[in-house]
Amino acid sequence: MPQIPEKIHELTVGQLSARSGAAVSALHFYESKGLISSRRTTGNQRRYARDALRRVAFVRAAQRVGIPLATIRDALAELPEGRTPTREDWAHLSEAWRSELDERIKQLSRLRDHLTDCIGCGCLSLENCVLSNPDDVFGEKRSGSRLMVERKGAPLG
Repeated sequence: MPQIPEKIHELTVGQLSARSGAAVSALHFYESKGLISSRRTTGNQRRYARDALRRVAFVRAAQRVGIPLATIRDALAELPEGRTPTREDWAHLSEAWRSELDERIKQLSRLRDHLTDCIGCGCLSLENCVLSNPDDVFGEKRSGSRLMVERKGAPLG
């Protein structure tokens, strides 16, 4: 991994890509979504502050556990500009996601535990399926099947 001298306070998109492991196209996408920011040189080239490395690492880690980009963007908006986020900053942001991740783990465990039964079940009924309609919770709300329970606060249709 290329090292960037401490005296360099801004990174090119290529340097940020090399250090973060994110493709240049991903960095441009993150910027378009407001997850990271850059300034433009007189030659219209992007320059990223060094703290973009930590922000990109945070985005990628959050994406790996399924946190939506809009949620990540909202969390990053709480961080101070102009300085590298601290361990305490990250702990505060990630704590807010703990219950959502716990709920996903519970859902995935239920899916895993019932998957073998489902293959041999033969019920052919989405109304009775323990995976797509556990305890018929969706029957009271609307017709149709859902494999995973929607996140809290997400619209149901």
